[in-house]
Amino acid sequence: MSNNSKQTSRRVASLASETLQDKQASQIAKSLAASALAQRSGARQTGAEMEDIASRVLRSDKYAEATKELAASVLAQANKER
Repeated sequence: MSNNSKQTSRRVASLASETLQDKQASQIAKSLAASALAQRSGARQTGAEMEDIASRVLRSDKYAEATKELAASVLAQANKER
């Protein structure tokens, strides 16, 4: 498995933190937020299941822009070999 040198930006990490604290946020948004925060530092990368979720969010019209931004960040840190 290749190493991931990308990390979640400070701005996206802040958005993720706000999302996790938001009682109105969807479970999908909170899952994406948690994944983005887990990748804030270190060599962690997105798992296959989260890649699939993030991909579906980006293709859908029903999610908010903030949720799509989290999804894009998560996908940017995906395993390119998968």
